[in-house]
Amino acid sequence: MISIKGKKDYLVALESVAMTDIVLNMFIFFFISFSLLYTFNSGRLSKIEVNLPKASSAVSMEGSEKTVLAITKAGEYFINEEKVKGADLKQNLRSRLEENPSLSVVLKVDGAVKFDHVVRALDVINELDIRKVSVAATGTGRRK
Repeated sequence: MISIKGKKDYLVALESVAMTDIVLNMFIFFFISFSLLYTFNSGRLSKIEVNLPKASSAVSMEGSEKTVLAITKAGEYFINEEKVKGADLKQNLRSRLEENPSLSVVLKVDGAVKFDHVVRALDVINELDIRKVSVAATGTGRRK
C-alpha cells in the first residue's frame, strides 16, 4: 500500500522550517547588536576625559612609569584607564602596591569633580602609605 500524506502534514513541515528560520535570524540580530553595544560602550573606551586644572608650576612627567588614578567629572575612578568602583579602590591599589613596593601614583582629577571623591582617593593612598604621589595639572606656559 502506498500512503499519501495529506495537505495538513505538508503545511506543518513548512511552518516549522519558517519558525526555525525566524528564530535563527533573531539570534543573529541580537548577537550582533549586543556585540556592538559591548564594543562601543563608553565605559570601555580607553580615552578617559579629564579636564585638568591649570598650574603655573606644572612639570612634565613623561618617561617615568606611574600608576595613574583618574577621577572623572561624574566621580568615576580609573586606574591606568581601567574603571574601578569606589569601594574597590583600596583593594586595587593594595594589589598594585604588593606587586611594586615603590609604587608612585599620579592623581588626575577633573576640575569640576566634587572634592569628596578626591578626599576618598587621598584617604586610600594615605592608608596604604603610598608616599610618591603627584597631582596632574596642565601648564600655563609661564615658568619663573
